[in-house]
Amino acid sequence: MITSGSVDVRAALAWAASRTGTRVAAVRELEGGSTGEMLALRDDRGGRAVLRLITREPWRTHGAALSTRESEVQRMLVDTDVPAPRSIALDADGRACEHPAHLMTLVPGETDVGRVDPASLSALADLLATIHGVVPTVEVRPYQSWAWEAKFVVPGWARHRDVWERAFDILRGAPPQFEPTFLHRDFALRNVLWHDGAVSGVVDWVETSIGPAWLDVAHCSTNIALDHGNAAADAFADAYVSRTGCAPAGYWDVMDVVGFLPPPGTEAVATEPEVHARRRRLEERLLAVIDRA
Repeated sequence: MITSGSVDVRAALAWAASRTGTRVAAVRELEGGSTGEMLALRDDRGGRAVLRLITREPWRTHGAALSTRESEVQRMLVDTDVPAPRSIALDADGRACEHPAHLMTLVPGETDVGRVDPASLSALADLLATIHGVVPTVEVRPYQSWAWEAKFVVPGWARHRDVWERAFDILRGAPPQFEPTFLHRDFALRNVLWHDGAVSGVVDWVETSIGPAWLDVAHCSTNIALDHGNAAADAFADAYVSRTGCAPAGYWDVMDVVGFLPPPGTEAVATEPEVHARRRRLEERLLAVIDRA
């Protein structure tokens, strides 16, 4: 295999082999990986690893910072109870791989975005609480809002324009005070691995930040709501509150929902039923959290 999609990965595979002192015997594309290519590698000695190549914009422009952040955080997490991959090697500027690259261990398990039964949501809340309990020993950037003001435009498909306008007004105000907390920042079922019915790992550490704990809760809840509705989303949030005693903070829920809006002029015309359904569920999520802010 020399390409992944339209990306020539020969240089990256040669680099990975040079960093492990082995020969790459097999390559498998992994699902997800919005930043680019995620490749599972097996070497000639049976060892396994994952190679991230940051090939897609807008992430490629910031690929050096993203890959470096992930590598540094994974190295830090070695001494914690967080089941994260371990960094093996980094080519942040893409000098060897032609794209920013990060080689890491392969954590056993599979993602399952359908795991919203009470036991699974409780395990998910436990995992997030463990992440939030980490005291960073490396510099971690402050969180960034994904609900920037250019998105404060009521989408054409909205049924409740007044609610969206109210959400924008809330976000124009000052955010509430919070206890600075170590965040995954893209915590969601798609980034959690399960093996033999239990959590085995959490992946995708490129957005790690310091910020309000509820922002991670909100982001996971929004993602659950988009796939399964508000009842499952609130069940996860309730499980986190039960596990940590953390008070809900609706401002961050509103921020996260608005963050799912595309910048004006970038949204394509939707024809697939699932796109319409997800838009409806996003608005339903906003209706559910707006009075909590």
